Amino acid sequence: MRLLAIDTATEACSAALWLDGALIERFEVAGRTHTEKLLPLVQALLAEAGIRPAQLDGLVAGIGPGSFAGVRIGVGLVKGLALGLDRPVAGISSLAMLAQAAIRGGAQRVLPCIDARMSEIYLGAYQRGGDGLAQSLQFDQVVPPEQADLSALAGDWTAVGTGWGSYDAILRQRLAKAPLSVDGSALPHAQDALLLALPLFQSGQALGADELAPAYLRDRVALTLVEQQAARAAKAAGA
Repeated sequence: MRLLAIDTATEACSAALWLDGALIERFEVAGRTHTEKLLPLVQALLAEAGIRPAQLDGLVAGIGPGSFAGVRIGVGLVKGLALGLDRPVAGISSLAMLAQAAIRGGAQRVLPCIDARMSEIYLGAYQRGGDGLAQSLQFDQVVPPEQADLSALAGDWTAVGTGWGSYDAILRQRLAKAPLSVDGSALPHAQDALLLALPLFQSGQALGADELAPAYLRDRVALTLVEQQAARAAKAAGA
């Protein structure tokens, strides 16, 4: 089976190929330059593997949560390719991808958290399944960090993602026990989307291209002027 995965939901821009058991990836931190970098990155990856898009059996998209613009870029490219090639697709959560990377590193239970801006975080809770893949323990959510409901999560947890980088002290207060480790700079990788999507293709659960949709978790993309002023005032007061 030959699958191509693309993720642009955060600052990272990555693409990965699954080629009958072999996995290769290209990854870089793109900031806000996904539009310029994504297609050349994908083309370079395909050239490295020596295959053409028509030889793919399916495509995988990182569907967020993350940057609204970033999510749209990645999902749009995957959907366009899938429609043109008439191939099935799978969408994988950015939080699940972060959790899977930590599990590959040996973690058993993971709290992935992405800085959602606007004084909010995207948060999930995952555990290592018997197949070695991340299994969600609760719905991914968007919430202010000081309202994150983590008190019921007893035991040992590994914390990953930019939300921890931005709100480590606040999130630690919400946990009953300090995390085993914290990687506040971790970003999703397309290779982890491939690992999570592979069983969907193998079991016939992949989607048609028209069914692929972003997972924004929230509908608002900007604060009102009044909310921006209030946020700045609150930040200044806490400094």
